[in-house]
Amino acid sequence: MPLLNIRAIPSTPLHYSCIVSRTLSGTKSSKLFCFIFTFSFKLFSLAVILWRVMKILIGMSGGVDSSVAALLLKNEGHDITGVTMKIWREGKYAGGQRDSCFGPNDDDNIAEAARLCEFIGIPHSVFDCFEEYDKFVIENFRNEHLAGRTPNPCVQCNAILKCGLLPDKAEEEGVDFDFFATGHYARKGHNGKRHTLLRAVDADKDQSYFLYRLSQRQLARHLFPLGEMTKEQVREIAREYNILDAVRAESQDFYSGDRNELIGEPDRPGNFVDSQGNVLGKHSGFWKYTVGQRKGIGIAMPEPLYVKELNACRNEVVVGYADEVIFHKLIADDINWIAFENLEEKMEVRIKVRSAGEPRPGAVIMPVSGGRVEAAFEDGIAGVAPGQSAVFYQGDTVLGGGIITERS
Repeated sequence: MPLLNIRAIPSTPLHYSCIVSRTLSGTKSSKLFCFIFTFSFKLFSLAVILWRVMKILIGMSGGVDSSVAALLLKNEGHDITGVTMKIWREGKYAGGQRDSCFGPNDDDNIAEAARLCEFIGIPHSVFDCFEEYDKFVIENFRNEHLAGRTPNPCVQCNAILKCGLLPDKAEEEGVDFDFFATGHYARKGHNGKRHTLLRAVDADKDQSYFLYRLSQRQLARHLFPLGEMTKEQVREIAREYNILDAVRAESQDFYSGDRNELIGEPDRPGNFVDSQGNVLGKHSGFWKYTVGQRKGIGIAMPEPLYVKELNACRNEVVVGYADEVIFHKLIADDINWIAFENLEEKMEVRIKVRSAGEPRPGAVIMPVSGGRVEAAFEDGIAGVAPGQSAVFYQGDTVLGGGIITERS
């Protein structure tokens, strides 16, 4: 299977014939040679184009990014098939009215994806992934919150379902494809030994943080058609093809309803306490809060309070002032390395400990026992939350990352 940069365009036969013409100028055979060369190169170019035609499966969400990605690939002459996950099932969860990845609007999103595939001129299939989504995303979300940690369901979904189960199911059902594409803003490369993941050209839309758990097998077959583009360029293409108004608004939320419904715990009165254990107020369940949270605490103090720690055993929410939620070190476990097989020694990196914002420079990572990684950052980072992902970068390259288990 050819590993290609799908955005690369080979030089034209005219370009080469002009070079030859200039090289042979003054000779009687130059014109005849240029004609033969140009004709031959046209045949060669046609062969290259035919060789480059790939069968590509693309994940369609019904949004603008996946739609434009499919359109770009189709316009390049590739054989495209759209595919969508069905992850909602009526009856188990109530959901709400907000547009989201997971909620009762799932059928509407699937219908929009199907309409857009018809407009683009590609076939479309739907695969029911509710059971797997419930097991690997919702159950993980529930268990992590009840353990006092703050999970990232998008990281789980991308690695296990969207870039794993979905193309695998399509393959099992007989869909023939060479590559799997998505509308994520990220890029891939190769360092001579391994497939690599890189940040998108549009830093504001970069989604590499959510993709750091992809395996070498997944990256080998993955394409990111939007990785070299800005969001505005994508929207301009959507306007040009009259699909911008046809797609749904981008979902910003994981769940359309109350997240506490997914956790499924009845209210349980507990205490807000400070770092010394002094009781400052009451709450109805520690799992309703996340580390770094400021809004919704409801305690009047001279300065704003932030959630510092969640104590699941005591049903306590530990709060403190802004300087109390600054951390200088973390331990990450369940590491997935992309750029190399294992971390062997100390390395200076940039680090992200939550999805928002730019990677922070000046961090040093080192291997510790049990395959874990210790990261130290001299300037300190606010709101480092157990359960969230720590992702390590050098330049635009994603080295890898893991789940935060400790911080100090």
